[in-house]
Amino acid sequence: MNILVINGPNMNLLGEREPEIYGSATLEELMMWLETSPEATGHNFKFYQSNHEGQIINTIHDERHWAQGIIINPAAFSHYSYAIRDAISAVNIPTVEVHLSDIYGREEFRQVSVISKICVGRVSGLGKDSYLEGLTILLRHIITD
Repeated sequence: MNILVINGPNMNLLGEREPEIYGSATLEELMMWLETSPEATGHNFKFYQSNHEGQIINTIHDERHWAQGIIINPAAFSHYSYAIRDAISAVNIPTVEVHLSDIYGREEFRQVSVISKICVGRVSGLGKDSYLEGLTILLRHIITD
């Protein structure tokens, strides 16, 4: 299966940015860990990170014929990007929203996601394991659908 993993704004600073919240691994280390996990065996991955909403939308559009599933950490875009929401809806690819931190235990504005209702699952608060759980949910959804 072909899986597109998208990371939103400020995710390029993982390992430096608030490690007490987001951990000490870099984004590259996190994506390598996900791709080499036993759950990822036999699947193809493309990884993308951008701090720009339009570039994320373009990537979703550009990869719509390749990707059979999407894992997205929209970061701050979770809370207000109807444009990313619409792009995910438009391509009709099963998508799981993931977050490293426990968004329900943080500021009130972080607890709302405009993207989650169009996703087949949402995972937060498990650190890097949020991605692994997201992959598991995505694979389970696609296999049973």
